Amino acid sequence: MADRFPSPFEIQTPEGAEGWQELYTYSSLFCEERREYEEGAFWFHDGVHWPEALTPWDTTFLEFALASLSQYNTRHYIIPPAYGVDFRILNGYVYLSPVPAPPEDIESRVPLFMERAGFYFGNWNRLYDDWLVKIRELVKEMSELRLEPLPQIEDLEVITSGVGKGSGNDLLASYHRLLDLALTLWQYHFEFLNLGYAAYLDFFGFCKAAFPSISDLAIAKMVAGVDVDLFRPDDELKKLARLAVSSGIDDRFDAGDVATTWQKLGSDEAGRAWIAEWEKAAEPWFNFSTGSGFYHSDKIWIENVEVPVGYIADYITKIRDGVDLDRPIAALHAERDRIVAEYRDLLDSDEDREAFDAKLGLSRTVFPYVENHNFYVEHWAHSVLWRKMRDVGKVLKAAGFIVNTDDVFMFKRAELSDVLWDLYAGWAVGAPSRGPGYWPAEIERRRGIHEALKQWPAPPALGIPPEVVTEPFTVMLWGITSDSVSAWLSSGEGGADGELIGFAASPGLVEGPARVIFSADQISEIEDGEILVAPLTAPSWAPIFGKIKATVTDVGGMMSHAAIVCREYGLPAVTGTAFGTKNIRTGQLIRVDGNTGKVTVLE
Repeated sequence: MADRFPSPFEIQTPEGAEGWQELYTYSSLFCEERREYEEGAFWFHDGVHWPEALTPWDTTFLEFALASLSQYNTRHYIIPPAYGVDFRILNGYVYLSPVPAPPEDIESRVPLFMERAGFYFGNWNRLYDDWLVKIRELVKEMSELRLEPLPQIEDLEVITSGVGKGSGNDLLASYHRLLDLALTLWQYHFEFLNLGYAAYLDFFGFCKAAFPSISDLAIAKMVAGVDVDLFRPDDELKKLARLAVSSGIDDRFDAGDVATTWQKLGSDEAGRAWIAEWEKAAEPWFNFSTGSGFYHSDKIWIENVEVPVGYIADYITKIRDGVDLDRPIAALHAERDRIVAEYRDLLDSDEDREAFDAKLGLSRTVFPYVENHNFYVEHWAHSVLWRKMRDVGKVLKAAGFIVNTDDVFMFKRAELSDVLWDLYAGWAVGAPSRGPGYWPAEIERRRGIHEALKQWPAPPALGIPPEVVTEPFTVMLWGITSDSVSAWLSSGEGGADGELIGFAASPGLVEGPARVIFSADQISEIEDGEILVAPLTAPSWAPIFGKIKATVTDVGGMMSHAAIVCREYGLPAVTGTAFGTKNIRTGQLIRVDGNTGKVTVLE
């Protein structure tokens, strides 16, 4: 067993990826100028949000997200023990390192945090209502941005209106405004999220101190059964499936392709009424990514209609068979209330019970945001941003700068400003721009580098492992624990034969055949009664939960989206196994114990 992970400075460039550093912002790379700090830290691969090698422009959301997360810890709410989360890109993959606050500063940070966090906790509902208004207005403004090809001649109205500026100015300003809105979006994202986790962690810490033998899962169950907007897309699918059956048009979804289905639906009033309901649901709820929302290549429901229509067809089949599609809310509430009552009765004093009630109440108040933000930011807003970026790609393709629209994501975000300037300047002067002769070959070179990076097996961690992992956010969201670090160091060896240990993320004990998949494109392979084994799951995978018996993931902790969604759907889950997709093969019979966090290969 190794005693440390490789130094980031020992990692070799994959064959065919020479020069990969040029694809990313200089400040995001490991470098000699910071070598002493970087070699002395522990860095883990963030497979929860960025499991694959990033294209240059897609790193925008990595940088905006991590800087925004960090500033709220360090500069806004003054989280006593924690600064931000540092980030680096190595061979295209994302590595993170939580930065603790200096021990000598923690005590002085406490009163600042209490005042600032206390204001938000005391005004949570009002501030959250305001947040919903802000986020919708921001998405609306992004949607209305116009990024269009430059005209051969400006319209006469540009002259007669006295506006005093032209299309080139508007194109550049719109791209810069898109970036400004994207950063503001991520500022909004963390306005509440860190405090939401802080409230839950405060309740978590109280329970661990008051009930030393309590499991993490028991604490999570106490805040289960919440009604959050993240489940709304799936609820809309179920509603549309029920409408199809009740309207007698459900047989039209047996066509096998969307075009034929839509043609049949448009043939009479009942079908057209269904399409009207679809359109109501689609905007905004089907702005839902099949992945984490951080990759431009992830499919969006509203743009890839075959994905949600396929789910609707599956739901129609279940409705015909009399299956109850509703989430088990009543059962979740009953189990939640039972656990709360039993543990509350164990407390010795009225003071302790009052503190328990207050901390639990605050956790339940703030918890919906912990999931809701994911739809509004990573899914809805990002869907709009990807579309706007493709508008930029269409402009550059029409001008001969790139060959394919999606080539636009092979530019770095700041570099793209220079590219658009080159386009504008050539258009303004009436002379050739450099771009058409330069960028197509360069984009092809970069694409080859990116393809080589995608084949590289990113190590789970770099640097010096901590003696013990205690930072709760790292444990609960990313699933990084002392045990997982030890497993990585030993390359997964040393455990019981045929056994994996992860987080007991959602209760239940089941056995069934495994279905190992690595992306949303493989979802159609899943059959009824199988157990899903994947690197991670996305919230938009919820419609398959009616098919599968349990979920096993390589990454993610107790508060990862996979864990929360599985609990809300009553599906047993073990997350953060590290080696699930490596050690389990499709078709093997496995046992998943969501009560203990153990996965056993039975065949």
